[in-house]
Amino acid sequence: MHKFSARLAALALLSAAAPALAAGDLLVAPTRVVLDGARGTEVILNNIGAQPATYRISLELRRMTADGRLDDVAPEAANAKETATLAMISYAPRRIVLAPNQPQAIRIGIRPPADLPDGEYRAHMLFRAIPGAAPATATPVREGLSIALTPIYGVTIPIIVRKGSLKAAASLSGVHMVRDKDGPQLAFTLARSGDRSTYGRIRVTRSGIDKPLLEVRGIAAYAEISSRTVALPVDAVVAAKLVGPVKIEYLEDNDAGGGLIAETSAVLR
Repeated sequence: MHKFSARLAALALLSAAAPALAAGDLLVAPTRVVLDGARGTEVILNNIGAQPATYRISLELRRMTADGRLDDVAPEAANAKETATLAMISYAPRRIVLAPNQPQAIRIGIRPPADLPDGEYRAHMLFRAIPGAAPATATPVREGLSIALTPIYGVTIPIIVRKGSLKAAASLSGVHMVRDKDGPQLAFTLARSGDRSTYGRIRVTRSGIDKPLLEVRGIAAYAEISSRTVALPVDAVVAAKLVGPVKIEYLEDNDAGGGLIAETSAVLR
């Protein structure tokens, strides 16, 4: 009993310390998984709601488009690399029931074939809530059509497998402000080259000001594209501060070293 309690405490600590995604009452950490060896890892799920909840875990294929959107790929439309990705990634369990504030680990491993070519392989793990059965009621049914909508939410994170000595480079260009009915946005083109994806955060700074004017995490350019457009929504206060000369940096996350991937300068209007 002591070991079980200690494990739950460790899982809760990991969930709180790692970057996490939330949807509904489900919290997932970390937000992405990169495997570059034989060892596996764990993803922590935590039910932060007040009621028990059931979740189904599955793997999906998605491809990034030139506007940064991730489109679903049907199994029959998968290419050889995508099919190999699904075959080599293993995980368990595939369905769990979580009590409130109860974390649980999903174990993830890889079984790459001996002749697997060097490269980056990616699938997306979906954690989807399964709605419970609706309680029976004694309310009489009246004439007409009655429709009850039950929201189904989920969280998706990338699972990336890398084999070999892979490299990537990136550049930023065309930085400008967009102001339309959707509100102000900082827009630019993110170009990528090499045999793996890039991932990190965008930081906008100005000379003479200590704190960044804007910092946004989770900016990816996956290996299937050579460039993508990025549009970062900003509120009116931040948009006003961005006017003038700025430096835009694309940086690795701190847990990946925090190194500079690309940078450029612009005068925003």
